Amino acid sequence: MFTGLISDVGQVEEVDGGRIRLRCGYEASSIPIGASIACDGCCLTATEVSSVESGGALFSVDVSNETLSRTTLGGWQLGQAVNLERSLTLKDELGGHIVTGHVDAIAAIVSREADGDSVRFRFECPEDLAHLVAAKGSVALDGTSLTVNDVEGRTFGVNIIPHTLEVTTWGRKEAGGRVNLEVDLLARYVARISEALQRGSA
Repeated sequence: MFTGLISDVGQVEEVDGGRIRLRCGYEASSIPIGASIACDGCCLTATEVSSVESGGALFSVDVSNETLSRTTLGGWQLGQAVNLERSLTLKDELGGHIVTGHVDAIAAIVSREADGDSVRFRFECPEDLAHLVAAKGSVALDGTSLTVNDVEGRTFGVNIIPHTLEVTTWGRKEAGGRVNLEVDLLARYVARISEALQRGSA
């Protein structure tokens, strides 16, 4: 379980089929084997960890074909920057929203425009998820907890503040890019209950 508050930006060091190795700023001693780390919003398990002499750590993850096909991970390249978040503990502040790290789909970046000091992004999501994205609700995009400004059909907009642009990969993203989308957990369950009630009354 995660909050969508990015705590480090890692870098892809090696891609070998379904095994990916990333460099991060976390201390190696703080990453036990089996630890869950959200990588661009996808919950992955650390299978190997080693220290880096200059500081930080290298950790490996194994990624299934299902995950490679349904997320952006299948297109990761060497040197690519990746948003990272360690798993939530009971003592942590829930500053974002509840994020599971189970990516629903890939969303396309339709546009990027300056909006004062912030940047307004617009995204297009798959049609079957559009009803789960609500204005003033939450979404996780590449693991980042964001508030939806507006929704129009399959497209929705968010504003990203300067701090987030600086400490995540969002400052580098442009129109035409793709990001991992996880819809709000509460929206998913409300929709499921609503569907069940409708079937029951039919």
